[in-house]
Amino acid sequence: MAFIHDPQKPGYKERLLGSILNEANLRRVLKIMLDEKEFLSPFGIRAVSRIHREHPYTYRVGDHEYRVSYLPGESDNAMFGGNSNWRGPIWMPVNMLILRALLQYYLYYGNSFTIECPTGSGSR
Repeated sequence: MAFIHDPQKPGYKERLLGSILNEANLRRVLKIMLDEKEFLSPFGIRAVSRIHREHPYTYRVGDHEYRVSYLPGESDNAMFGGNSNWRGPIWMPVNMLILRALLQYYLYYGNSFTIECPTGSGSR
């Protein structure tokens, strides 16, 4: 289980962290999350990657094809009452959970952990 963070490994100020992601995998997730072509928007983290606007996720079950696409406004079908909030726009509860998790990582790693934001900008 080398990909899971060791909960007994002390961090900044001897703090401990319970996390599924070790540092290398956390960096991989943040690289995608902070990419403006993927999840990062000027207003928060999107619920579905923007990449699905041009490349919808599709899968087949039997004779049926199902699709998840990025829809930043109203839905293109009546499923769930026409609301598409879970398929692209910023969803405040998810963003609050992300902020809370990032705070916990900061308390563990301290100022020594930096990452490019937005991805590809050169700004850390």
